Amino acid sequence: MEVDPGERVAILGPSGCGKTTLLRLVAGLIVPDRGHIAINGVPVAEGGRNLVEPEDRQVGMVFQDLALWPHLTVTGNLAFGLKSKGTPKQERLRRIHEMLKLVHMERQAHARPATLSGGEQQRVALARALVLQPKILVMDEPLSSLDEELRAELQSELLKWHQEIGFTLLYVTHDRREASTMGQRILTMKNGSIK
Repeated sequence: MEVDPGERVAILGPSGCGKTTLLRLVAGLIVPDRGHIAINGVPVAEGGRNLVEPEDRQVGMVFQDLALWPHLTVTGNLAFGLKSKGTPKQERLRRIHEMLKLVHMERQAHARPATLSGGEQQRVALARALVLQPKILVMDEPLSSLDEELRAELQSELLKWHQEIGFTLLYVTHDRREASTMGQRILTMKNGSIK
């Protein structure tokens, strides 16, 4: 599989076909048994081991269950990755403010995830991934738990953010209509292979 910089690729397939595994391989969360992975021409995994650690791949991930830290505020969730990368405080604050404004969550900056609606939690998860300025954003069925109206609204906003920011998008779904909306190109997976 090859993906061009800035491209939006939807990965479509039934449950258990390997879509999530593919995203986790790209993000470096698991190691491939065989083959190799390169990002921007740089090998990041081969020979059954990671050559570049996940935090150094410039890949942001939005998990299906969102994986927000419940004990942290919205701001705390966004600050976590920036702190671990050693981003200076003023730069952290600037980027967090900018990102919360982008996803329309400035007013909830001090709220905890449990007090937010599903759509708001989704926006925080997106902001947390994007605040790190990834070159690649991988999303694992991120909108599957939302109602149709909210899903359509967030799809539209995500496409707008993609255009504004210019990241490469790998978007996993089992919904053909969502795949055609989110992907400039659709890859179909079956039994661990792209068809």
